[in-house]
Amino acid sequence: MSIVQDLLNSRRSIYHFTDQNVKLTDLDKAFKAASNAPCHKQTHPWNYYVLGEKTRKKLLPTVISLAKIKAKNNNEEDTMSSVNRAISKIMDIPVIIVVTAKLSPEDLFREQEDYAATVCSLHNLVLSLWDMGIGSQWSTGGITRSSMTYDRLEINIKLEKIIGFLKVGYPQKIPKKQKKEVSEIRKFLP
Repeated sequence: MSIVQDLLNSRRSIYHFTDQNVKLTDLDKAFKAASNAPCHKQTHPWNYYVLGEKTRKKLLPTVISLAKIKAKNNNEEDTMSSVNRAISKIMDIPVIIVVTAKLSPEDLFREQEDYAATVCSLHNLVLSLWDMGIGSQWSTGGITRSSMTYDRLEINIKLEKIIGFLKVGYPQKIPKKQKKEVSEIRKFLP
């Protein structure tokens, strides 16, 4: 199997990271790969915001509020446990990157193409990181849709849409996942 095929077929979402720091030079290699993703009309509609500790702390009131709401909706008795898990998902991850796609409300087809291009860019980033032994998890939880998140990150909700938080770091372990067989996803039409 070629290196590219192995990379594509071995990549998995990582949920637990070591404390090892990710070098800025490695992140920059991955951002270069992200920058080279295909995009129709060369719009390059993506932005990547790497969150430092100060910005993560600014997000904590939003994280805590959303965790309490989620715990209440799920009838969880131990709300503080949910809150602490949510805080950990923001504060204890080596690198967090907020990924946005440019909005084009006057041209919904363009907006759809730009979203697709941003996902291609994100996938290039993820695969580049994986090639360096760095794992990631693309998260699209409630925090990505909260107007409070946009306010705290100073992202203009009218110009950009947060499509996810990318959690990045060296894997503690790589999960084993059973994927569908090719015959289950490929369809031949007459």
